[in-house]
Amino acid sequence: MQELFCNTLNWIQNLGLLGGLAFIIIYTLAAILFIPGSLLTLGAGVVFDVVLGSIYVFIGATLGSIGSFLVGRYLARNWVAKKIENNEKFKAIDKAIAQSGFKIVLLTRLSPVFPFNLLNYALGITRVRLKDYALGSIGMIPGTIMYVYIGSLAGNIAQVCSGNQVKNPQAETAQWIIRIIGFIATVAVTLYVTKIAKKALEEST
Repeated sequence: MQELFCNTLNWIQNLGLLGGLAFIIIYTLAAILFIPGSLLTLGAGVVFDVVLGSIYVFIGATLGSIGSFLVGRYLARNWVAKKIENNEKFKAIDKAIAQSGFKIVLLTRLSPVFPFNLLNYALGITRVRLKDYALGSIGMIPGTIMYVYIGSLAGNIAQVCSGNQVKNPQAETAQWIIRIIGFIATVAVTLYVTKIAKKALEEST
């Protein structure tokens, strides 16, 4: 899969103006097909630069997440339910999300604890509204920009595909920013879900 993505990035780089559209389509399909897009995200920084790369990744990730959400809600509900049946985090989220869908989605997008591809499908079987789910995608922006930026520091696709981390002060700073944002979001979503779940329990007694 890594070799395929690397060849795809090289192909996109040679497409010129059509490269952005091709990238968005491929990123969207990767998300729907449950394929991790981390290599594509890093590669976007090399192929397009930070600004355009971040825009293309965000559009592709948003479209892919909405596609996965709809598949999870209408086509693969039983399969997704089995995937998350033993995940206590998702059970807690389901109880809270009907009341505060946008805030929950936003915080889970900021937190690295919840895997992107699984979360897309899992939220499809919760009671979150599609509008709140789509708007919550803005939580992906900080992580998207940081990872595209780290990819841009690699300088070329070959280094991104080598699997070796980019090591310089700028990359290390970006990684620490991602960790700090993710930690804060994880704590926030945990406290917020706990608060809502406790309130719901009190109201039902």
